[in-house]
Amino acid sequence: MTLGRDKLEEALEALGEVLQARGLVYEIVAVGGSSLLLLGFVTRPTRDLDALALVVEGEYVSARPLPHPFTDAIASVGRAFGLSEEWLNPGPTDLLGFGLPRGFRERVDARRYGGLTVLLAGRVDQVCLKLYATVDQGMQSKHAADLRALQPTPDELVLAARWARTHDPSEGFKQSLLHTLEALGMEDPDDLV
Repeated sequence: MTLGRDKLEEALEALGEVLQARGLVYEIVAVGGSSLLLLGFVTRPTRDLDALALVVEGEYVSARPLPHPFTDAIASVGRAFGLSEEWLNPGPTDLLGFGLPRGFRERVDARRYGGLTVLLAGRVDQVCLKLYATVDQGMQSKHAADLRALQPTPDELVLAARWARTHDPSEGFKQSLLHTLEALGMEDPDDLV
C-alpha cells in the first residue's frame, strides 16, 4: 500500500503516540519522496519514509540498525495501517558516511509527533540528494521527477553537482552527471562541475 500525505501524517502521528505510550522518544532525519511529500513539494504517493539518520545527543548517527523498540513500534503501526512493517526504514543511511551538504543541519524542518521528532531535509539538500539519485537511476526515475518538482535553479544544480562529486569522484559518474545536467537544461555544465 502507498502513502499519500494525509495517510503518512496519520501514520507518523500514530507512531508518535505509540512511542509516547511506551515511554520512548526518538528523533530521525528523513529524506526522499516521503519527506518531499510532507514538505508539499510533491504529491505522488510513496511506500515508505527514508530515515537518513538517528539523532542521538544532538549528533546524526547511522540509522542502521534502528533500535528494536523503535522497529517494533514501526511494525505495529504498519500492521494497523495496512503498510509494510518497514514503512519507516534506514534505506539511505549509508549516505551519512559520505557527508551531507554544508549547512544541512541548519535547513531541516522539524515536525513533532508525540514521542517522534522528524527532521525533514531542507529543499536545497533535497536537490543535492535527488540529483545524486537521478544520476544513479536515470532521467526516467522517480528521483528525476522529484528533482524537477523541486524546480532547482542553475546555482542549486551546480552546488548539488559539486556535492555529488564528493560522493563519487569517478570519471564515469562525472560523465553521467554532465548528461543529467544537460537533460535538466543546463548549458555547458562541464565548465561548472
